[in-house]
Amino acid sequence: MKTRTFLLAAGLAALAPLSAFAKIERVVEKTFTVQPGGTLKVETSGGGIAVESGPGDRVKVVAKETIRADDDAEADALLKDLTLTIEQQGNDVVVKAKYASTPLGFHFGSWPPVQVSFVVAVPAHYHTDLHTSGGGITVGDLTGRVFARTSGGGVRIGQIDGTVDAGTSGGDIRLGSCTGDTKLNTSGGGIRAERIVGRADLRTSGGGISVKLVENALQAHTSGGGVDAVIAGTLKDDCSLSTSGGSVRVAVDRTAAFRLDAATSGGDVHAAGLTIRIENGGLGKSRLVGDVNGGGPLLKLRTSGGGIDVKMR
Repeated sequence: MKTRTFLLAAGLAALAPLSAFAKIERVVEKTFTVQPGGTLKVETSGGGIAVESGPGDRVKVVAKETIRADDDAEADALLKDLTLTIEQQGNDVVVKAKYASTPLGFHFGSWPPVQVSFVVAVPAHYHTDLHTSGGGITVGDLTGRVFARTSGGGVRIGQIDGTVDAGTSGGDIRLGSCTGDTKLNTSGGGIRAERIVGRADLRTSGGGISVKLVENALQAHTSGGGVDAVIAGTLKDDCSLSTSGGSVRVAVDRTAAFRLDAATSGGDVHAAGLTIRIENGGLGKSRLVGDVNGGGPLLKLRTSGGGIDVKMR
């Protein structure tokens, strides 16, 4: 036993120099004059992306290069294999960081040796097209289209006067508000939105979904947590909320007319203040189907992991 312990300790000591890299940072900055309504296009495989609204008609790009190197000479050598593009194309700004392909061999998670994250200031009216596989994405308050994809972190989005399409497989998604259609998709965390005016399509297999206010049709589906939503005004179209890992709670306006189809195999259906013509099941049972306030678009609620609660507000 002592020999095996010694060998393990020796092995860890041998690996330490391979994993304990020093880090050197370099910064590259560029500024462009643009007109509102252009698009910021960013691609990086090793770092995060942050976009914020800045004054005037300029796009300012700050690229932060984090290099696993012990000295400047080694950092300079590693940077030779990095292709960093920061350029203006018409009214758009294109930003790309790409490192050379992974060489053969086992690198103990140390590849690429250079990671590039970006902080970009854009005009208040500007679109974004953002892609990273190695970090989170943050977008501030903007007017325009927001497209964001990451497989290595969370997504944070502020107040957007436009549309949002954001996805991640490695974290939570948080949205302040969106006036247009909204798509949020994650397999590694929860989804939380304050206000969505357009159609909302929210999906996750790794957490709960919470929407404080929806003013249009809502599709919300998760297998990893509960679903909580408030639907304002009349239902504009069919809505569906489902989970296999928690409860479903939804609040609708007292005067809203819709068809309710609620069913659970993990609890009961509770409804407070509804004027409903029951066709199947009943209050406090596992199924409740009927027209509320004379009927209208379908509100479909499903869970196999908890109860269902429908409230009028």
